[in-house]
Amino acid sequence: MKIILRQDVENLGQIGEIVNVKPGYARNFLIPNQLAYVATSGALRALETEKKQYEVRQAKARQQAEVVAAQLAELQISIPMQVGEEGRLFGSVTAPMIASELEIRGYNVDKRNIFIDEPIKTLGIFDVRVKLHSDLFAPLKVWVIAQE
Repeated sequence: MKIILRQDVENLGQIGEIVNVKPGYARNFLIPNQLAYVATSGALRALETEKKQYEVRQAKARQQAEVVAAQLAELQISIPMQVGEEGRLFGSVTAPMIASELEIRGYNVDKRNIFIDEPIKTLGIFDVRVKLHSDLFAPLKVWVIAQE
């Protein structure tokens, strides 16, 4: 079944693309969730106006994300953790911990958008990446300190 994508769908395509999918996938998931249209000439015309609106929204979101990225690049957060012998942590610093610390400071970042390269299991300063837009990542310094 040929459909026209209304939004970017991971592992399928970008907005405006005409793709061929199984009928059940289109009828049961893509069309009810308003991710796609059935490929007709009328749907192509409707999609052109939606695509223009989408591009304007994406440009605004990108600008806002760039402002937040500049703020996060200068921000340093500290997370107190219980420490055992030789500076080893009981547990590790996780993305939800960092997200809650950012939320306290007024930044609403989803925990799934925080990328930690290696598990943080010692005291020190670590670099973490925060995804703010589809292709925009902001660096963030995380200080892991001993809990008093």
